[in-house]
Parts: sequence; C-alpha cells; structure tokens
Amino acid sequence: MCGIVGYIGTQSASSILLEGLRQLEYRGYDSAGIATVWEDKIDLVRAKGKLYNLQTKLEGHDLQGTVGIGHTRWATHGKPEEHNAHPHVDMSRRVAVVQNGIVENYRELRDGLKQRGYEFVTETDTEVIPNLVAERLDEMRAGGEWVTLVSPLTEAVRRVVNDLHGAFAIAVLCADYPDEIVVARQQAPLIIGFGQGEFFCASDTPAVLPYTNAIVPLENGELATLTPLGVEIYSFAGDRLKRHPHILTTTTSVSEKQGFRHFMLKEIYEQPSVVRACLDAYLHPDWTPDSPHSPIRLPLPSTFYDQLEQVQIVACGTSWHAALVGKYLLEQLAGIPTQVHYASEFRYAPPPLTAHTLLIGVTQSGETADTLSAISMEKERRTGLSEAFAPRLLGITNRMQSTLTRLVDQAIDTHAGIEIGVAATKTFMAQLMAFYCLTLDLAYQRQTLPSDRLAEIVATLRQLPMQLEATMPQQERVVEQLAHDFAETQDFIFLGRGINFPIALEGALKLKEISYIHAEGYPAGEMKHGPIALLDAKVPVVAIAMPGHVYEKVLSNAQEAKARDALLIGVTPSADPHATELFDTILPVALVDELLSPILSVIPLQLLAYHIAARRGLDVDQPRNLAKSVTVE
Repeated sequence: MCGIVGYIGTQSASSILLEGLRQLEYRGYDSAGIATVWEDKIDLVRAKGKLYNLQTKLEGHDLQGTVGIGHTRWATHGKPEEHNAHPHVDMSRRVAVVQNGIVENYRELRDGLKQRGYEFVTETDTEVIPNLVAERLDEMRAGGEWVTLVSPLTEAVRRVVNDLHGAFAIAVLCADYPDEIVVARQQAPLIIGFGQGEFFCASDTPAVLPYTNAIVPLENGELATLTPLGVEIYSFAGDRLKRHPHILTTTTSVSEKQGFRHFMLKEIYEQPSVVRACLDAYLHPDWTPDSPHSPIRLPLPSTFYDQLEQVQIVACGTSWHAALVGKYLLEQLAGIPTQVHYASEFRYAPPPLTAHTLLIGVTQSGETADTLSAISMEKERRTGLSEAFAPRLLGITNRMQSTLTRLVDQAIDTHAGIEIGVAATKTFMAQLMAFYCLTLDLAYQRQTLPSDRLAEIVATLRQLPMQLEATMPQQERVVEQLAHDFAETQDFIFLGRGINFPIALEGALKLKEISYIHAEGYPAGEMKHGPIALLDAKVPVVAIAMPGHVYEKVLSNAQEAKARDALLIGVTPSADPHATELFDTILPVALVDELLSPILSVIPLQLLAYHIAARRGLDVDQPRNLAKSVTVE
C-alpha cells in the first residue's frame, strides 16, 4: 500500500526522500509529501496526485534539513486530497508522522482526543498518531519523566503504539528532538538501512538501494530510534533488542526502465530470464532418468513430504491464479488432492482440519496481509494438536527477507527480482515456475510419474527460455497492431480449459487492471451456460487453444462464439490450418507440451493488456486504485 521513507544523516534530506518516494511510487500515488526538521520546527510540503506534483512544489520551496520523512499515499481513509496527504502533524505542528496501514480504533482515539481539546483537519486515521505522541510528550514533561529518559520521543511513540489496533508501520519526527526519527512496525513492512554516517527507513528495499544494501527488517511489535550516531531497536514492551544487518544482493538497475517505455513492458520481456533463473536455481543441470535423485533441488528437508495427504493453498489476486495452475499440476502429476482458497475468505471460513496437510502461502511481496493472516490463523489452529495435525507451512515468495519467510517452516524463492509495475507479470511467471518445480519434486518422491515422462517434462522445461525469446517479438508485433481495434471496447471475454483456465482468468485480470475494460475469464465449456448471452459483434473473445487433450473442445467452444459475431482471437500455435481458419486473429505461441503451455500462453495476454492500455494513453505502471503490495485487510 502506502510508501514510507525516512533519512537522517549529513546530506540534504529532501532530495534523498524524493528519490526514495520515486522508487516507492508503485506502492501509492494518490498524493505525496515530505517533512523535515529545520531550525527547531517542522517544515512540510504535500501535493495531491502523482509524485511529480510534489516535485514541482518542492522546486519553489527551500526545504532544508538533514532529517526527514516522506510518504506516497494509497488512500484508505479520506479522499486523495492534499489535506489528507501525509505527513500529518499534531495540532501544534511539533510532531509529524507518516503511516502505512490502518489504525482500526482511530475513531475511539480521535473522539477521546477531541474531548480533551484536540482539533482535526483531515478525514484520515493517521492524524490521531501525531496528536497522541504530542500528548504523551506533554504528560511526561508534566510528570518530570522526560529528564530520566534517554529518548523521550521513543518512549512517547512506544506508549502510543501500544494503544493502536490494526496493521501499521509509522515514522515519527518531532521538532523538539531534531536528531531523531522513531519508527515502529505492526503487521506492515518496514526496513532500516545502514549507510556511512547516515541511516534510512522505508517500506521496501528499492528506496534505500541507491545508498546502501545493508538492512535490518523490523519485526512485528518492534520500534527503532534512528540518530546520526546509530540505530537502537526495542520491543513494544520497551526491551532493548540486538539485531544485525544483512546484505542485499539486488542492484539499483532493476528499478530502471532500460530503454523500455514502461516498467511493465520491460518486465514482460524479462520473463525468459526469470524462467532461466528458476531453472538454474532448482533444476539439476545434469539430471537424467538414471540419476539416483530428484531432478529438482528445492531448499526443503528430505522429510518435508513425509506422509503428505493433502495440500491447501492460500493466495490473493494474481498469486491465486498461479495457485490454480499449481493445483492442476499437483493433482494431475503428483496425485495429491489440492484446494486453493482466497486468503481473505480462508481467514473467516477455514476448512475443517485434516491430517498430514501442507499449507502453502503464495505472495509476491511476502507481506500480503490476508495471506499472512490466513497462515497465522492456520498455524495457531494446528499448534498443540497431535503430530498428524501439526502445522506444515510452505511459502512461495519473491522476497526472502519478508514476513512470510519468518512465518512459515520453509520457503521457495521465486527469483523474479524487483517488479515495479503494479500489474504482476514476471512475478506471476516465477510463481508458475515454483509450482512446476515443487510438483516435479513431489511427483518424483511419490513416484507418480514414469521416468520417461518425467524426463520429457524436464527436457521441455530446459527449452522454454529460448522458445519465449524466439516468439515474443512476433507476438508483440501482432498485438501492437491489434490493439488499435479496441479504443472503444467495453467488454472482453477470455476462455480456457484445463490448465489454461487460470490463464484465461489472469488475462482478464491484466486487462481490467491496466486498461479499465470490463473483462471476465471463463472455462470454455461453461460459456454456453450463461456467458454466451453477452456475445455480439462488440464483445471480443480470446480463446486459449493449446494442442492437447482439450484442444478440439476449445476450438468447438470458440466456434460457438464466432457464430454470435464475436471477434475471435486465438492464443495458439499458428501451424494448425483449422485454427487459422477459425480465428480472426492469432496470437502465435510455440508448440509445446500442453502441461507446460501456461508459461507460453500467458505472455501474449500480458502484451495485449499492455498495448491496449498504452494505446488508450493510460498509466500502465500505476493503474488507478491499485497498489503493488496489499498490506491492509
């Protein structure tokens, strides 16, 4: 959701904060603001809309100081107006706060503050925090406590966060303590960066990568004080904690467009490299059917699959679609019953407990609130039960330093690298690869696949990066030309069967997310059970028709759409004359084993969504109302 950045050091804070916000703009872009401490007062600049509006205002404002906090907002409480933009200040403008998350009990807190004479000027939940901090500081001064405290501001923030309910990460400045930033985390991500004589805080690593790769992620229930001399970390109970920075291997180059018009297009074209990275990480390069080990080398203990009888998967959005492909693979290849749940639904209507069950949480960021809460709930439900019902938890994520990896027993790194575009592309591909690797390893251990079939799949996997690289330029040429036809289109239908039904859902989601066209994905065989009523010449239909055991069925379903005058677009190899005759336009893909076809069939759908949105002049990388990481319920 929202993006937080903070800096304390010897350089001008405003330029560093602005660059940090630029790196975090994918997290929120309804409004933005920066506050610094200068000459014992809070200097504040905020602007509605995109970050360049704030940058324009800063050009006419001499924002000085070497200590500051910044924020880019994704609105929850209050419309995206300048007065609701962060940082928020207390009534006397002595305390400034930025927040990611939601204070669930803010109404109760605000009502109490109003009764005590405090006034509010925004509709946000965050505004209660600076006023509560100011009130605690006044209470400590009145009682003489502040004299005995190393950091009165830290103590004031500590007392306040213990009164807050919800998921939040905050950074706090105070004009009375100009050499401190106090930060706190509860269920929303926050990291601290360690530089040379300077320190940073941020919601995500891209904001600090230009300056340092040494970070400490705060855990839930922790706060920290940043000063020019160093960082001190405490629990919400006030206990001093010892933590050691670790080094990130990511470079800043991943957050640059490198000649592409948009990050999304760059990240679509990075997918062959993502597939190659996953194969390099998890596929034995010299494996043959005669090898005495699995073709897959996942970082899982040898006993992880013991007595496994069922898999439950929790995920949201695009990750849910990847999980649907995973369900197909796990059931059809590894022979293990699998259920996929929306994490937000699983939390409030969990299935009955079953023995020997693996719960898999899938989240790109490792910080998705609903997914984390679902895993935490299941972990609590199973703790203390017999060994058969003991929690067995696996995470699939792109961030191995995330909350998810600290919550589960084991985790699979998807190796996608930082993804800036809000609409997931390469991270979806990486999640698919994680499920392929997990399934093949499980199938080998359970001996559910003949060795020659396993070898066939492995050989095909090795060819995929080259096939993707060979077909993508042709696909984009076709799609770019086709996008001209949909300037006024209001509805799209996507069809798929079997393992490609989730790809139809993902194609529809991508189009909705960035072009704002209403789109729906359906199992192709279900079209005549209702959705066919929507079809006419104004509703294009995209059918994923990959050769295999449902190929003829999909072509038949597509023919039904064509008979209703729908423009018919086929994602299919172009070699089949029947397909060439049936479809008005073909988005060509390489001929590949149907089992592996989702890796190929999703890319033209991503390109289609991208070029339609770009043709409409929309903000492809930062579509309206969406955020990259959903860290609130």
